[in-house]
Amino acid sequence: MLRNARHNKILELIEEKEIETQEELCKELAEANFAVTQATVSRDVRELRLFKVAGTKKRYRYAAIGKGEEELSDKMRSLFQACIESIQTVGNIVVTKTLNGNGANAGVIIDMLKYAEIVGSIAGDDTVFSLCKTAEDAEVVRGRLERLAGN
Repeated sequence: MLRNARHNKILELIEEKEIETQEELCKELAEANFAVTQATVSRDVRELRLFKVAGTKKRYRYAAIGKGEEELSDKMRSLFQACIESIQTVGNIVVTKTLNGNGANAGVIIDMLKYAEIVGSIAGDDTVFSLCKTAEDAEVVRGRLERLAGN
């Protein structure tokens, strides 16, 4: 029970704050009345499959893999990796450029990921526009999509 509560708190903390290191995560957990060691946090980071993306205030921050990403088949992952040319942000929009004729395929995969930060997406022939809630959310999504695309 304590492990699940701690994992939930970690996910909550990394959504609310830019946490760059395990030491910072230990400190935040201690402030939330969770007695943890660096080894415990290291194991939690591994178990939760956390990764680092570019931060807005700090150089990097922890982020969690989307549930939809775990359910993405190897075939869909390969298709996404093969068709992506570039991913960039413009304000709170993530612009995903694909090979000609692959915008709809990439759009379907992005929708399957069910990222909470994405309000909605529009796919064309070679471009997907994903509208995010904030510019910071767009940067998080860009980082996740780039990682998924193997960039």
